[in-house]
Amino acid sequence: MTAPASTRSAARSSAELIKAEEPVLAHNYHPLPVVVARAEGAWVEDVEGRRYLDMLAGYSALNFGHRHPALIEAAHRQLDLLTLTSRAFHNDRLAEFAERLAELTGLDMVLPMNTGAEAVESGIKVARKWAYDVKGVPADRATIVVAADNFHGRTTTIVSFSTDETARAGFGPFTPGFRIVPYNDLAALEAAVDETTAAVLIEPIQGEAGVLIPDDGYLTGVRELTRRKGCLFVADEIQSGLGRTGRTLAVDHEDVVPDVLLLGKALGGGIVPVSAVVARREVLGVLRPGEHGSTFGGNPLAAAVGTAVVELLESGEFQRRAAELGAVLRDGLAALVGKGVVDFRSRGLWAGVDVDPAIGTGREISERLMREGVLVKDTHGSTIRLAPPLTVTAEELRSALGSLEKVLTA
Repeated sequence: MTAPASTRSAARSSAELIKAEEPVLAHNYHPLPVVVARAEGAWVEDVEGRRYLDMLAGYSALNFGHRHPALIEAAHRQLDLLTLTSRAFHNDRLAEFAERLAELTGLDMVLPMNTGAEAVESGIKVARKWAYDVKGVPADRATIVVAADNFHGRTTTIVSFSTDETARAGFGPFTPGFRIVPYNDLAALEAAVDETTAAVLIEPIQGEAGVLIPDDGYLTGVRELTRRKGCLFVADEIQSGLGRTGRTLAVDHEDVVPDVLLLGKALGGGIVPVSAVVARREVLGVLRPGEHGSTFGGNPLAAAVGTAVVELLESGEFQRRAAELGAVLRDGLAALVGKGVVDFRSRGLWAGVDVDPAIGTGREISERLMREGVLVKDTHGSTIRLAPPLTVTAEELRSALGSLEKVLTA
């Protein structure tokens, strides 16, 4: 008799498990050769018991660390009661989740979904529906303006307006209706907006591009331009939101309130996929029953965990930690400029670090750090991203920076 999968996995080494994946898993990722079996806080442990400091935090999905006690408790409690009804019925957890998330973000209504890509797709649909029903754009003529080097997800529609050929090649034909302008360029943005424009969709900080932070005043300019031109400002805060940058949202650094906010990743606490479109009432109010939906969106388990996440953020503790520890991260990286670091960009506990290409690619640096017990992820070229859990300590941060210095100067 074939042993249960869990038994087979427990008996295998990291090398054996990686080899076992090769013939049965689609090759859509190129993970580092570490097989994580357990985790707590900012630390993970592989099947052999080696420990690593997690300086990626699931691309911000683990803002509150692995297995945060309050989030695990909320999940366990809900698992004993109810996990799914579909939206064919109401459930007793969804109203509080929506109420508290709307209050946290300063907006009115919530459309619960599951993944970040679903939130982006839903935001696109809502913006187009608003353009036809409210703005009066002729049918099938609505356009959405986006920024070059964006990353909003992997669906066919979303890669239609990507400028990353790796994400696009081989997946056409592409969805029309998008105009791409340079990021951080208000003049180009204004030139692209016309009477057909439903929305401007941007990341307040471009994560996949290397944690690119726009000039001061750019987000304010986008807000003013969209208001003046009569279109929506849609902010994708799936990576940048929920405490990562030292504020609840990255747009909060300029006191900007978008018309539509896209959230995901950290909203599920690293436990379940939870995403949401949060918007003004007159925007999300365009949806009518039957026009959009999701079987799992807003399920009781997701709502319970999401509510616990919002409760953690309501105290402001994690935003303060990200701001204070962000200074430690920034100062540590500044000391490495000229010692293998060419440049870096950081806000809160989020940084893109450009390494001297003569030292190695981002992938090579990530592998060297892995051998030192620190997990990071590369992006384009010789850039690596740092996004530790907001529960990380100053001592742990300095240790990770020391490991980075070691691999850069070895």
